[in-house]
Amino acid sequence: MPAEPRILCVVVIDSFGMGALPDAASYGDAGAHTAAHQAAAVGGARWPLLTRWGLGNAAALRGDCIEGVSPAARPEASFGLMAGRSPGKDTVTGHWELAGVVLDEPLKIFPPGPPAFPPGLLAAFRTEFGTDILGDCAASGTEIIQRLGDEHCRRGHPIVYTSADSVVQIAAHEAVAPVERLYAMCAFMRERCDALRVGRVIARPFEGGGGDYRRTARRRDFAMAVPGVTVMDPLRRAGVRTVAVGKIGDIFNHEGFDTIHPDKGNAACLDRLEALLRTRFESPAFVFVNLVDTDMVYGHRRDPRGYHGAVAEIDARLAAFAALLRGDDRMIITADHGCDPCHPGTDHTREYVPILVYGPGHVPANFGIRATLADLAQSLAAVFGAEAMTAGTSFRL
Repeated sequence: MPAEPRILCVVVIDSFGMGALPDAASYGDAGAHTAAHQAAAVGGARWPLLTRWGLGNAAALRGDCIEGVSPAARPEASFGLMAGRSPGKDTVTGHWELAGVVLDEPLKIFPPGPPAFPPGLLAAFRTEFGTDILGDCAASGTEIIQRLGDEHCRRGHPIVYTSADSVVQIAAHEAVAPVERLYAMCAFMRERCDALRVGRVIARPFEGGGGDYRRTARRRDFAMAVPGVTVMDPLRRAGVRTVAVGKIGDIFNHEGFDTIHPDKGNAACLDRLEALLRTRFESPAFVFVNLVDTDMVYGHRRDPRGYHGAVAEIDARLAAFAALLRGDDRMIITADHGCDPCHPGTDHTREYVPILVYGPGHVPANFGIRATLADLAQSLAAVFGAEAMTAGTSFRL
């Protein structure tokens, strides 16, 4: 009986950083370590599968310790660390580099303000939509809707803000501005942000009232077109089916994928991944998954206990997924940047990310500390027999 087509799954635990990069101080991130600090905050991490797979071994490559995650005597997965080579610490930058596109210049970061945005950009927005704006500053998304939500509901003006990332965010109450109008605002802003090299424009719908506002699940990211060739392109030419889960489709501007599942939140994305593993594919497949809650719900809100719990839930689900892998299938765990919940501020942190590779036919190895996240893309191209990428050095999948 012929072997079933192989599946390679890359699961990005969003912002699951593994210690400050050598240039972290220039970003204000000296001493950051997302994994270690959340583990210490709960008296020791409880991530049994990641421990068996070698997360502690990866940390030990830099002489770091993660409380509760000891190096395994015989790791069940290959392990290593990867350093971001592109300047910045943005979601888009990290994912693009994982897919093989290394930036030479950073994406645009706006000043904290107010004002944060160029006057011409906001003038065009006001003219197009016949409305003024609130905000025009850098802020925590959860904080600014509490601070300006009442005024927004009273006057109807959208809340436009930025952060330490390359981003314009537009927030609006769903009862004040229907999400389709909010999406239209973001699409308009996206067109005008391309020349500025802004990574993302993000729609942030929310609900609630009386100073108690909550984001809804209908967030949408409008990303800049990727300035290069991602690994998905040669994979597709090699006959590999490419599948995006979660916000991956938005990050890559909906390009490079045969199928996009825009599921919201970790639980839905993990359910989708399980369904894909159970139903299989008729051809070799690459499944790219982002688990956003660690970053969006816990990292930016500086909640180490919630962050630890989210990783524990991922750990438990991955154990079940491992049993669904067959033959040459691989489960690859990594991240895009850090977001240390114990570090000052509310923004991403510039950190190493883990690389763990598990599969029933895979012989574990020490991958060491890799010079770029693009090593993952090069490895994917190599294992599927696709054209080589221009950046990165492959490791054995």
